[in-house]
Parts: sequence; C-alpha cells; structure tokens
Amino acid sequence: MKHTAQKNSIVNILYIPALILFLVFVIYPLMRGVFLSFTNWNGYSQTYKMVGISNYTRMFADPNFYRAFINTIVYGLGSTLLQNILGLALAIYLNQKFRGKSIVRTIVYLPVMIAPLIMGYIMYFFVRYDAGAINDILIALGASPVDWLADGTRATIIMTLINSLQYVGISMVIYLAGLQNISEMYYEAAKVDGVNAWGQFKYITLPLLMPAISSAIIINLIGGLKLFDIIMALTSGGPGYDTHSLSTLVHRTYFGSENAGYASAIGFVTFVLILVVNRAVLHQLDKREID
Repeated sequence: MKHTAQKNSIVNILYIPALILFLVFVIYPLMRGVFLSFTNWNGYSQTYKMVGISNYTRMFADPNFYRAFINTIVYGLGSTLLQNILGLALAIYLNQKFRGKSIVRTIVYLPVMIAPLIMGYIMYFFVRYDAGAINDILIALGASPVDWLADGTRATIIMTLINSLQYVGISMVIYLAGLQNISEMYYEAAKVDGVNAWGQFKYITLPLLMPAISSAIIINLIGGLKLFDIIMALTSGGPGYDTHSLSTLVHRTYFGSENAGYASAIGFVTFVLILVVNRAVLHQLDKREID
C-alpha cells in the first residue's frame, strides 16, 4: 500500500513540468489576449487604456469581420467535408491488395509533409493569371485565360480545395488504420446472409469506423477553421477583404492597422468559435458512437 502511494506521488510530480508549460504557453497567452481585447493597445506602445467592450461592439458592426467569419465557416466545413469523403474513398481503395499500393499511399500523404505556406506558393504558380499553369493550358486549347483569384467567392473555393487536397492524406491514414482493425469475420457473415457491397459498407464499415470518423472530422475541422498560410500565400485576404479568414484578419488588423486590442478581440472570438463548433460536432459524433 505504501509502495503504491509513493509510486502515485512520483507520477503526480512528473506532471508538473507539462503543467507549467501548459500554463506558460497556453493559459497565460489566452488570458493576456482576453485582457488586451478590452484595451486600445496598438501593439507597440508601452501605454494603453481600457476601452471596455468597444472592440467587441465595433466587431459586430464591422462588415469585414462578418465576411471573414463566413469565409472561416466555409474553409472549416468545406475542407472537413472534402477531406473526409476523399480520405475515406482512398482508404477503402488502398485497403485492397494490389501492386504499387505503398507508392500510392506515399504520393497521397506526401503533400502533408510540405509546409502550408510553401504549398500556397507552389499552387500560386498554377492559378495565377499571368503565366499560370492552368491558364497556359487554357490558352493552348484556344480558350481565354481566367483570373482565378480576382473573384472572392471563386478564390475562397480554390483555397478550400487546395487545403483539402494537401491534408487528405491525414484522413486517409486515420481511416486506413480503422479499416484494418475491422475483422473480416463480419464481412464473411454478411456475404453468407446475401448482403451486397453497399449494405456491408452501411451496416458494418461505417458503424465500426465511427471512432476514426470522429478523430478525422475534429482534426480536419480545427485545421480548416484556423486556415492561415495558404490564404496569405495566394491572396493575403484580397481582393479587399473578400478571402480573409478570422486568422488572417487578426494578422491584418494587428500588423496592418496596428490595432492589437481589436485584433485580440477577433482572436478571442475565433477561439470561442473553434471551441463551440468542435464541441457541438464532437457531441453529435459521440452520440452516434453510443448508438
């Protein structure tokens, strides 16, 4: 009994460094940001004054904030939907036996290893108007070139697609691991009962994949809702404010407008949005796992 108590106390002590790091690098910056959201700090001055909730009232009257908010939802939900559909389809395909399977897995996962900012610069050479690869193909086919990034809605869709294609490998790996943990016994029993391929997918694969689906959706959703690098590489939030996410709007407000107090308010709302959306989605997914 004494030995067990000593062992537990040692284990508790080992948590202290991790707890300190969490407090210093997560809790303190969060609390500091919340405090600054009630000030008029410009990000550089040694002095600032409290302005109450004026940053928040300004935010909810700012059309640029609403555009960035909608774009953030599009980036988050759009990327999550595409990554999970494509990731599951690729996982099912790669779960079969065929030659070259490892090469295909590597090719699909390879973009994940590229920094998002670098991926954005690479894709810029495909979608830019002047000498872009896609426009060069259109010109060779006799069609007119398209300024792909000049329209905010089109540019938002393009960046959602790019983000989805870059990180689909993560979903693929998660689903592939889940599929490999499903016993063939279930499928063999279903075949004996005359269940077709769609029935096996609906009543065996999907229910047993729910833990993997939950993990993939949450990871993809967090990544999409805080999309930053690809936007900065391709449009920097332009034209105007049409492609900004909340993350890039924080950057623009802090460094471009030198309004750190307002940027902190936007950043805190971004944090709350990600927290609430992910909690709601996770709650729904947990209920499906129980069922």
